[in-house]
Amino acid sequence: MARLLSSNAVLKAIATLPAALSSRNVIGSFYPSGLKYSTSVPGDPDTHEDFRPTNKIQSSDVSLKDVVEQDVKENPVMIYMKGVPDFPQCGFSSLAVRVLKHYNVPLSARNILEDPELKSAVKAFSHWPTFPQIFIKGEFIGGSDIILNMHQNGELKEKLKDIVGSPKLE
Repeated sequence: MARLLSSNAVLKAIATLPAALSSRNVIGSFYPSGLKYSTSVPGDPDTHEDFRPTNKIQSSDVSLKDVVEQDVKENPVMIYMKGVPDFPQCGFSSLAVRVLKHYNVPLSARNILEDPELKSAVKAFSHWPTFPQIFIKGEFIGGSDIILNMHQNGELKEKLKDIVGSPKLE
């Protein structure tokens, strides 16, 4: 007959295994939901600098606000979304991309999941709390619900008509 073991009994049993008794130390803490650990082990030759998280956008002389302003100014259609256009990470982002791709316009995007500071900078720039956030010709339009509504009533077609690369608009 199977017997239910408490999590402490299981953890104690694991601690006695030969692998657990090795001289290698790992930074970690036990929590009720399991072991939380860090892969950055100080002095460990297997931990390489290339695997540490980095901010891909920000450099010392450019603020995230400047990055957002430049994105919106230089890209006729800019979307800040969860994921990327080819692999959206939420249904709202997916819907917005599908609607915009219908018009065959060049679509520029940034994945806000890669950088929480970028997410905050975009919210501050647009004064809008949710994502995706779509900008067309430098103007903040809104999210997927607004884009869908504009598509359904013809406003989006009019807004995108002079953006190069849109032969589907005819």
